[in-house]
Amino acid sequence: MAVYTIKEAKPAPSTSKGVVFWLRENLFSTIPNTLLTLLGIYFIYSTIPPLLDWMIFDATWSGTKEEVVKEGARWIFIIEKFDQFMYGFYPEALHWRPNLVAVLSLALIFGVPRIGNIKIKLAAMLLYPIVCFILIRGGLGLEVIGTEKWGGLMLTILVAAVGIIASFPIGILLALGRQSDNMPIVKTLCIGFIEFIRGVPLITILFMASVVLPLFFSDGIEFDKLLRALIGITLFQAAYIAEVIRGGLQAIPKGQYEASESLGLTYWQGMIFIILPQALKISIPNLVGSFISLFKDTTLVLIIGLFDILAMVTLTNSDTSWLGFEIEGYVFVTMIYWVFCFSMSQYSRVIERKYNTDH
Repeated sequence: MAVYTIKEAKPAPSTSKGVVFWLRENLFSTIPNTLLTLLGIYFIYSTIPPLLDWMIFDATWSGTKEEVVKEGARWIFIIEKFDQFMYGFYPEALHWRPNLVAVLSLALIFGVPRIGNIKIKLAAMLLYPIVCFILIRGGLGLEVIGTEKWGGLMLTILVAAVGIIASFPIGILLALGRQSDNMPIVKTLCIGFIEFIRGVPLITILFMASVVLPLFFSDGIEFDKLLRALIGITLFQAAYIAEVIRGGLQAIPKGQYEASESLGLTYWQGMIFIILPQALKISIPNLVGSFISLFKDTTLVLIIGLFDILAMVTLTNSDTSWLGFEIEGYVFVTMIYWVFCFSMSQYSRVIERKYNTDH
């Protein structure tokens, strides 16, 4: 009868762990990797310190324009024009209204998903856009603020949010319509719409919505300029979302469709409970990429006379008391866009990990 002895586990060799091991394996494993690492270190050394000096250490944070003596960034311009960058021409005394909308938006994103009752979730999602519209525009006892006074980051987020939320269900319907082989007329219309919209730039859609669309209305009918832009952006984004979701639908194995049919589910039941959840999970990275692209494309609303946060840089710099500060304005806007786009990207990774069922 064989006798087995259990030997005590020995620690890993010192050469296979620690900081030195990680550096050798990841940064200096080969001669090309070593050269690239040294080149990267030189690039960081030559760019980061001067950038930090300009942005932080040699920057001017307070005082007046005449008191600027440092050679760094003059952030006093951003501080002076901060309200316009955030709210455009929205009355200063009513800034609490868009601020409250921002709080409600964060509560919807991070708080509502934790609620277990599905009815409360649906009620919150249905009431959210109505409450936000009343708060920002006014009505029901609140002072009405015309859309011509909306601007800055508030307008950027509003246009992006409406475009994303409104285009998502339309894109799903377009994708399903393009996949419906048993309804050739619907399929043809969906293909025609998608290919036409994807074949022209967004700036053309906005121009048509602003200039051409009012020509079809009779005299005396006024159509809000912002609403026209939102419709154009929604239709444009819906075409791209439709193609992203169609790619997810094509990635679903045929056996999933057959399984839904074998359970006796109707077409819509199978789509809602079996096919679409899997297709949307697969499409998360591409969907978020489209949403980030739309967020950056909101700068094009300037073509129809709407002043988003990027347009406010040019507008505020036209003030004769603050000429020559456009560099600080563009750097500030760049950081704002990076924060929002990076946050969306990280949030999508959280969703991917949450709904990852491959394990």
